[in-house]
Amino acid sequence: MTLREAEEGKEYVISRIETDDEELDSFLFSLGCYSGEMITVVRRRKSGCVVAIKDARYNIDNQLAEAIII
Repeated sequence: MTLREAEEGKEYVISRIETDDEELDSFLFSLGCYSGEMITVVRRRKSGCVVAIKDARYNIDNQLAEAIII
């Protein structure tokens, strides 16, 4: 299941990142978004969602949310 389908407020483990774009993969890794890391959808929005990774919150769009497999 992708992060876009995740329930608000529930904690998930990232199983993998599906992207062919190395720059996008590096960006997500720099945020702490990689396999085995915990992620929570804090709030869902029309154009994306707010997620919590470690002690930080990030606004990500739907394209990024589709690339994160939980």
